[in-house]
Amino acid sequence: MSDITELVQRYLAAWNETDATARQAVLQEVFADDAVYTDPLVSVRGRDGLDATIAAVQAQFGGLVFSLGGAVDTHHDIARFTWHLGPEGAEPIVVGFDVAVIGDDGRIRQVLGFLDKVPAGI
Repeated sequence: MSDITELVQRYLAAWNETDATARQAVLQEVFADDAVYTDPLVSVRGRDGLDATIAAVQAQFGGLVFSLGGAVDTHHDIARFTWHLGPEGAEPIVVGFDVAVIGDDGRIRQVLGFLDKVPAGI
């Protein structure tokens, strides 16, 4: 995958995919085997850990969707972008900011996530 914006969109598609088998396929396409995902709530290594994290987020925020919050900014092998989580087409409930490091194979090898807006109690 050569277009980093497309890679980020596929990354968000993985977070929206509720079918476990389909989500695993997207994760394999988007993430390196030993990818690391870290945000304020979790730190996992590998696609299985990320898959479990996504499933837990979907259970907590059922029916909400992730979307890109603006343009993807890139240089070298790094991308940064804002994402929204909320009802489709409505004000987001959660807003985050991720930095992704892309490997030589065009897949994400690390994500560093930040939460800018969260509902009370998270």
